[in-house]
Amino acid sequence: MHDPSELIEAGEDAVRRLARRRHDLDLDTLGTALRARSAAQSEVTRLRTELNRTAKARRSGPPTEAEKEAARALRAEVQQAEATARTAAAGLTELLLGIPNLPLDAVPDGDSEKEAVEIRRGGPAPRPAAGARHHAEIGEALGILDSPAAARLSGARFSVARGAGARLERALGGFFLDLHTQEHGYTEQSVPFLVNRDTMTGTGQLPKFEEDLFRTKVADRELFLIPTAEVPLTNLVAGQLLDARTLPYAFTARTPCFRAEAGAYGRDTRGVLRLHQFEKVELVRICAPEQAQEQLELMVGHAEECLRRLELSFRTVLLPAGDMGFSARMTYDIEVWLPGGGAYREISSVSDCGTFQARRADIRVKRADGRKSPAATLNGSALPIGRTVAALLEQGVQEDGSVVLPEALVPYAGFRRILPGGATE
Repeated sequence: MHDPSELIEAGEDAVRRLARRRHDLDLDTLGTALRARSAAQSEVTRLRTELNRTAKARRSGPPTEAEKEAARALRAEVQQAEATARTAAAGLTELLLGIPNLPLDAVPDGDSEKEAVEIRRGGPAPRPAAGARHHAEIGEALGILDSPAAARLSGARFSVARGAGARLERALGGFFLDLHTQEHGYTEQSVPFLVNRDTMTGTGQLPKFEEDLFRTKVADRELFLIPTAEVPLTNLVAGQLLDARTLPYAFTARTPCFRAEAGAYGRDTRGVLRLHQFEKVELVRICAPEQAQEQLELMVGHAEECLRRLELSFRTVLLPAGDMGFSARMTYDIEVWLPGGGAYREISSVSDCGTFQARRADIRVKRADGRKSPAATLNGSALPIGRTVAALLEQGVQEDGSVVLPEALVPYAGFRRILPGGATE
């Protein structure tokens, strides 16, 4: 969320930057809402001061009926003014919650992945797409992916992994967590998969993306299934004042993720690329604002290292302004090569959110000189389990239909090769 005064002060520059995200910032409406809140708060302050003054000025002894009536009338005015102030504050907050983050000037123009700027490539040379097989076909032939069973259990966009496939998923989760905690300095967290509305609002999922969230309500208690561990991990420090000397914080967690994919009808219906439920290892860093860009590059390197260790072909791109997530001001996508589809596909998004989420979640930093300001937050996938399985199958399949795993994963999986029929060796 933005500081409305800063947006108004930035004026046409804020309008220009948000226009790059196809968001039309109405400065007049914002200014009117801000003035209404300020005026309402000033009126509350004036009336409370008057109420206190009259109480102190009243002569000793029991109040007269006239004094009682005047006090009742003034208290009623205070209550009405407070209600007006709450309404004005809620109106301004509602307006601000719908405004996306300001993109940095270094972010390219554009609205889709077509305008993304390639930064670098990594891993081995990409396998040819000609004649390559889709991961769903490979997994079903091996007997480790069972889409019909998932459809019977839950319907479309769910997956069942069996035998060596389930072991492969478990191995990837352990490998990623060990890499990030033992070599990259993250602290592993075990977090809830159901969170409240305030927690979702703090990281920007609400109110913007409510239709993409799964929700449960029991009695009067409303909870949301997390779309990513970014939500609980970032909110671990919501409402806190952090000592700048202890930053950055680095958190990681492996969790299921639940997404309605409301805007993805008909896309990626085959395989495990776009599911309602999938597992992912997430990275979150909390730092002082001036550290954010350095921390972003560090996180990108951590995600890329997962792919290097797994010997997978990938590339890293800088997303254009119109294709970034709502809370991001700069995002790198890491795309893994999927020869079965003949394309690079996103496997990790690493985003610098600046102070945008911290303002919403009230995460502040206290400096050595006592100054207090919003923190900066960053998040990234490193990595999703299902998409990594898809890449391993498509890049690791052999002519005989078996799939060879990278050396780094063998100690975690307990096998080197998956054979047709699901056997391992």
